[in-house]
Amino acid sequence: MFKRILVAVDGSHTSAQALQEAIKLAQENQAQLRIVHVVDMANISLDAEFPNLIEIMDVVTKSGLAILHKAETVAKGFGIPVETHLIEAETLADRVPEMIAADAEAWHADLIVICTHGRRGLSHLFLGSVAEGVVRVATKPVLLIRGK
Repeated sequence: MFKRILVAVDGSHTSAQALQEAIKLAQENQAQLRIVHVVDMANISLDAEFPNLIEIMDVVTKSGLAILHKAETVAKGFGIPVETHLIEAETLADRVPEMIAADAEAWHADLIVICTHGRRGLSHLFLGSVAEGVVRVATKPVLLIRGK
């Protein structure tokens, strides 16, 4: 049924649960797995007086690559064909949900798996929900994995 499964990870415990579900589905369907992580360079303020903006951007990128590497290692441990992709949001116009959905479209995913942290109230208002945004814009089916 699903031959190309894209899973978005953010390094949280909840996203590890989403990864496990994506791996399970990939095993059951003999599917390929693509693990993506978005680094948001646009929200690193260029006007702020950071000691070294290039260093900070490098640390953010390395952190994103480390999250992907860890997820890839887990998936490979199950014998799943896997690839990773670091997506960089470089402008304020780049929205994380749209970037995940666009990557799924470009890769021809059959399914997007993403975690939802289940935030409510003010935390949802201020932080928003990447998962909710993906559900709204994706043309592919989306499986939401809620944290325990």
